[in-house]
Amino acid sequence: MDAATLFEDGHHFAELAAELAKGFFCKPIEISFKQDQSPVTFADQSIEKQTRAAILEKYPDHSILGEEYGIDGSGQDNLWVIDPIDGTRSFLSGHPLFGFLLGYLEAGDPKLGIIGMPVLGEIYCGIKGAAATCNGAEIHVSTQTNLADAILYVNEGEKIYDAHPTVFAKLMQSGQTRRFAYDCYPHALLAAGHVDAVVDYDLKPYDFLALGPVVEGAGGIMTTWTGQKPDLTYEGPIISAATPELHAQLVDLLQLEC
Repeated sequence: MDAATLFEDGHHFAELAAELAKGFFCKPIEISFKQDQSPVTFADQSIEKQTRAAILEKYPDHSILGEEYGIDGSGQDNLWVIDPIDGTRSFLSGHPLFGFLLGYLEAGDPKLGIIGMPVLGEIYCGIKGAAATCNGAEIHVSTQTNLADAILYVNEGEKIYDAHPTVFAKLMQSGQTRRFAYDCYPHALLAAGHVDAVVDYDLKPYDFLALGPVVEGAGGIMTTWTGQKPDLTYEGPIISAATPELHAQLVDLLQLEC
């Protein structure tokens, strides 16, 4: 599909998801827990069902992979990847920085990434070969090349601390400013030039496949902790960085225990 179609479709699906999410947000809602103890709500399920239906109405022969309902179709050629609420714990606790993630891949190659922030009214869009945008305006990463001077976000800090205490200690000594965070929004902030690097942990494909086109379309880099480009089969930690120099410094730091 061409860039104009991808842009139009991505924004349309994100707008539908935002309206539904805002209707559920800060309202009483039933919560259940998956086998890994991650929460799921009726809102997660409703948004994914709605997004699946909207995609299949226009592209009935496309495949869909979603966090809540798995994969429909072969997933070989045209694949949409949905995380209906990226940050369900944020959503159910009234924190507005949960997101909606949507990726589109052709033959395994990410062509579109959407980071929707329903409460903030922001839609970040990355299309392969085009500049990334926020609400239609072009965005660009920072020019920061020195980790010591960087604004660094650490996602899932308690998990990193438990699994890699030496890495965690190094991260706590890195950057001029560091913040703890969760979910997709730090990567959007990086794409928009507000944040220089994000170290993230314990991700599934539906957590990161939409992030790459946005970060890369803004001029940044997103890889695994070992510097490889993550694909549909990957599960694990990732890095987003504004510049190659900053990315290389983080890869070196993160190899302490990897």
